[in-house]
Amino acid sequence: MKKSLVLAMAMALGVTASAYAANPFSDVPAGHWAYDSISKLAAAGVIEGYGDDTFRGDRLMTRYEMAQIVAKAMAKGANVDKLAAEFAAELDALGVRVAALEKKSDNVKVTGEIRYHYAPAKFRLVNGQKIRDHEHGLRSRLYFTGKVNDNWSYVGRIQNQQDFRSDHGDETTEFNIAKLEGRLGGVNVVAGRDDDVFADGYIYDGEHDAIKLSYGNKWYISGAYGKLTDLNSASELGESDDVDGKGNTLAVWEDGVKLNRKFWNAEVGTKMDTFANFKTGYLKAYGRDKDATKDFFGRDDIGIWYLGVNLTLNDDLALKAMYLRGNKGEIGDESVDRNGYVAGLSYKGAEASKPGSWGLAFNYYHQGRTTYLAHTIDGFTEFNSGFKGWSFGGDVALAKNIVLSATYYDTKALKEGLEEISKAKVFWTQCEFTF
Repeated sequence: MKKSLVLAMAMALGVTASAYAANPFSDVPAGHWAYDSISKLAAAGVIEGYGDDTFRGDRLMTRYEMAQIVAKAMAKGANVDKLAAEFAAELDALGVRVAALEKKSDNVKVTGEIRYHYAPAKFRLVNGQKIRDHEHGLRSRLYFTGKVNDNWSYVGRIQNQQDFRSDHGDETTEFNIAKLEGRLGGVNVVAGRDDDVFADGYIYDGEHDAIKLSYGNKWYISGAYGKLTDLNSASELGESDDVDGKGNTLAVWEDGVKLNRKFWNAEVGTKMDTFANFKTGYLKAYGRDKDATKDFFGRDDIGIWYLGVNLTLNDDLALKAMYLRGNKGEIGDESVDRNGYVAGLSYKGAEASKPGSWGLAFNYYHQGRTTYLAHTIDGFTEFNSGFKGWSFGGDVALAKNIVLSATYYDTKALKEGLEEISKAKVFWTQCEFTF
């Protein structure tokens, strides 16, 4: 009886008489009249047999066992209306059980990425002295996404960073993303600690505690309010010790004074499948410590307007440009350029899911010091007067979920005398693994 019902089920699924390489059950020989049907259903996950690799086709099934097979066949698209009606009570009970199990097993998903990077750098001070330095480390991230309901999810991230430049095994581990994502009516909501960019990262790229709202698809409007927490890891300008092993020191931002108290952002733009898309917006950041903030980006707050356009020239080539303008034209008592210009040209691009895919990108930067807070590039931007320069790089997917990239940055200060460093060259290389 059992094998006859399975044959009928196979016919309902449209089984063809094709043999499978491996025999799914030890008690169903390859020459058996039901072999092809049983093999097909086993491969499709409709039947499972028993834990000892047997099918036991001569044993009578219980109604519950048959209901399980019917439920799986229905999920595969089989027309089993009569069987479904016959086992309606069992399917109803089974449906409750299966739904509960699936909800528990799929409720939390874990994904991650591992990035190894090495970046040698050369710095030239205002007095002409040259200093060499480098970055070398490993960053690991684990993302946990939990489904609250059909409209809301929780996302958390644990990040570990290891610095290979010392022999002390220096590393940090932190829980640096904790946010809720969902919809209220037609409004998309993100609330909590996030890691995101503003103005494509030309103003800010990093962690922030905020609530962000957006509405619309092809045309959208968005807003955010909170604090830029990455700025609170920087403070007054100090000096590192003996950066090149030759007694030379380098000006750096050190931990201590908290720079950001709060910020807000508003933006409108388009996300259409057309030749051109644009965005325009304003970001306002307020300083926590007036004196420290005054030295960092001018007085105790900063406001930045921006207007950007992305042009899709063809399937492989894209051009982007952005204009930025800060509301402050001075750092301390010194005047600085309050305008910013960024332009980039990209060709193709590596996709982690497509081995062999690759891309190239060129960018030009000219940004006054009051047009950015925590810039997205891996080159050097902490010139107190602002910076200008260019970058060129490429990436390639070596294998599925393994992408190698390298970018060269050549930047310099817009106005010497406000900072010790006048020029910087950084060659950033990294290999990223995602899972």
